Amino acid sequence: MKKLMSGMLLLGSVCTILFGPIRTEGEENMKIKSAAFSENQMIPQKYTCQGEDVNPSLSIENIPPGAGSVVLIVDDPDAPMGTWVHWVVYNIPAKPTVEIKENSIPGSQVRNDFGKDSYGGPCPPSGTHRYFFKAYALDGMLSFQESPGNKRDLEMAMDGHILAKAELIGLYKKGK
Repeated sequence: MKKLMSGMLLLGSVCTILFGPIRTEGEENMKIKSAAFSENQMIPQKYTCQGEDVNPSLSIENIPPGAGSVVLIVDDPDAPMGTWVHWVVYNIPAKPTVEIKENSIPGSQVRNDFGKDSYGGPCPPSGTHRYFFKAYALDGMLSFQESPGNKRDLEMAMDGHILAKAELIGLYKKGK
């Protein structure tokens, strides 16, 4: 019996890896998109250090039922010194679709690698960089004795509470 149960667990894990998690009929994957740019396309200058340096509007869709909050992390894995954190927002109230307006603060912010608790737009020192806009649906709101100091602290608090994740990649290269 023990071997049968172990075999069933292994088969279930392999199927999940190969085919993805089991979904109920009508359930869709969570998605994040922007009216300002499309997947793997250039982010308009307005949203960068060479423009107004404000966050673009974002729409996070198909947030799963039971989600209590959403976290948004924007970072650049192409930075010369390692991944550069541009924006971290948590405790965004969850609903089926979350609309983040341009130049807004939709939740509580965490210090980015510019040393600010705010959005810091793309500003690559050279070449074209990728900017990952990652949304996470959590099973509740996060609470802290003190505000998390950085992205790593927040990710540790998120561990075990993530219901779904979506990602949008934008590109930027400084103009002259």
